[in-house]
Amino acid sequence: MQDFLFLGPENAINTIFLNDNDMHLSHTTQHKDPDKSLKNNKQYYEDCRLCPRNCGINRVVGRENSEVGFCGETDRLRVAYMGPHFGEEPPLTGDNGSGTVFFTGCSLRCSFCQNHQISHRGVGVYMGLEELFLRVEEMIRNNHVHNINFVTPDHFFPHVFRLVSHLRKKGFDLPMVYNLSGYQSKEILKIADDYSDIYLPDFKYSDPSLAARLSACRDYPQVALKAISEMVRQKGFLDISSTNSVLAKKGVLVRHLILPGNVDNSINALTTLFTEFGSGLPVSLMSQYCPVLDHDGSDLNRFVSEDEFDLVYSHVRDLGFECLFVQFPERDQSSRTESSLFLPDFTQGKPFK
Repeated sequence: MQDFLFLGPENAINTIFLNDNDMHLSHTTQHKDPDKSLKNNKQYYEDCRLCPRNCGINRVVGRENSEVGFCGETDRLRVAYMGPHFGEEPPLTGDNGSGTVFFTGCSLRCSFCQNHQISHRGVGVYMGLEELFLRVEEMIRNNHVHNINFVTPDHFFPHVFRLVSHLRKKGFDLPMVYNLSGYQSKEILKIADDYSDIYLPDFKYSDPSLAARLSACRDYPQVALKAISEMVRQKGFLDISSTNSVLAKKGVLVRHLILPGNVDNSINALTTLFTEFGSGLPVSLMSQYCPVLDHDGSDLNRFVSEDEFDLVYSHVRDLGFECLFVQFPERDQSSRTESSLFLPDFTQGKPFK
């Protein structure tokens, strides 16, 4: 699998080369005192409505009638992996990597999830906020990561908000990145505004039936569009260009993963993004799909074909997005294996090869 390539507005394919002379570049976002808008953590979990599923269940361990949510988690924070990651888009990865924190559980739980070990199988360890802060601080100091990247954090948003508040009070000025499924509550995102700098949402589905079949959420297309609109309202588009080789500090970049056998879903999803947000929206087109769970004879049991990728790629180019990252697949099908760079093993200390 090749790295992401950047396609600028003049249709020239250029790899972005980055250098970062100061890992703690101060950015101009003015943050209000966030704790004033944040209730006690337990209150969010007692009647959980952190995601659009609005389960309304009590996730607080030890309380009467407590349960795990659709996300598979209680109110006890669980983390699968922390460390620098080099598989993100270049303005996020830089030279030293994006400081990822992968949370166990997921509010979407797609049947094809590449991170199925943590989204479906509960791989991860419990830890308190103090331990999480110390480990994030260690990652910043030892690895010089360019940002802190929270991966599928929404079912633990109250913990994450507290962590971000504490990091800022201790003087850490790295961008806070929220790596999301797109299926987020607009109301909760309004609270997240004070704790975030960059949003990396997916826009997975334009087809409600496909969303229902693969993620049990028929309302995904409209919910995700509303969520992304709120993210863009807060942060604008990702602050990158093809001429200034700098790391991103603020904004929104939307990702779309091509699913084998579902070219129409991709074409319609990308058209929807262009119609809703215009050519200036930064988009990342991904071809990294790898079959990890059986889908009863479905096309999802194979990789994306060259023809499928070419159809979607041609369409997204024709639409005219000015800021487009593209993940080109290996043309040699035999070289694609389940040991792909983009298919981590979270049972290992270093899950990414």
